[in-house]
Amino acid sequence: MPAYNGAAHLRAAIDSVLAQTHADFELVVIDDNSSDATAEIVASYADPRLRYLRNARNLGPQGNWNRCRDEARGKYFKLMPQDDLLEADCLASQVAVFEQDAQQRLALVFGARDFVDADGRKIMQRAAFGARDRHVDAHDLIVSCIRKGTNLIGEPGNVLIRRELAERIGPFDGTYGYMIDLDYWFRALRAGDGYYLARPLSSFRISQGSWSVAIGEAQCAEFAAFARKYQALPEYRIGRAELALGIGVAKINARLRQVVYWWLLRRQRYGNL
Repeated sequence: MPAYNGAAHLRAAIDSVLAQTHADFELVVIDDNSSDATAEIVASYADPRLRYLRNARNLGPQGNWNRCRDEARGKYFKLMPQDDLLEADCLASQVAVFEQDAQQRLALVFGARDFVDADGRKIMQRAAFGARDRHVDAHDLIVSCIRKGTNLIGEPGNVLIRRELAERIGPFDGTYGYMIDLDYWFRALRAGDGYYLARPLSSFRISQGSWSVAIGEAQCAEFAAFARKYQALPEYRIGRAELALGIGVAKINARLRQVVYWWLLRRQRYGNL
């Protein structure tokens, strides 16, 4: 769990991890030199599965995400944002899929997810691949994300991968900040397919301090550059028509997302309008 000045929602995020029905895990909170109460919040827990590290200097999102990857020691790896939430059976459900994948055809397990506001109230649900659990071909998954102009796989807390694959993929690349997670998923999908769980097992929080809100204005341009990068790589088999469609849809998505974020943040600031 990369943490930086996120004390407002950190305890809720940690609690949602420690409440998992699959109890065999380690939660490593890596504090990127915060100036708030992050250290005190983590110190208030006595759970032996919780390990706390603090960077001597601020590494930024990319640097801290990569330190999280480097410090992971388990069989599976999940990068858990400091303000998001997991349902109690998230790890159990995702690990169960991998444990049945004896031939290791899967690169990642993801699913539907909820969007919540600063107070944890559900805003909406995103079930990008329907109402039933299913295996999704890697190429179909990649092309769907390009055509829709967005990350259908989800935020890091929504995804589980094998740690061995994370080691093979290498570090997170923050060249396109808003796309840093989708870039990682695309690289992972070169090694296998995805598996979609239709019931929401994670919640993405939209609040004033969310990184996604802060960088939202640049997301359309970043998606276009990101999509062009992968369209130029023959192994991804992304057509020019799909690229053009995705960039056009991304522009619409960016406008709609900013309107929704503006409305939510205004409601949180002034109360229900």
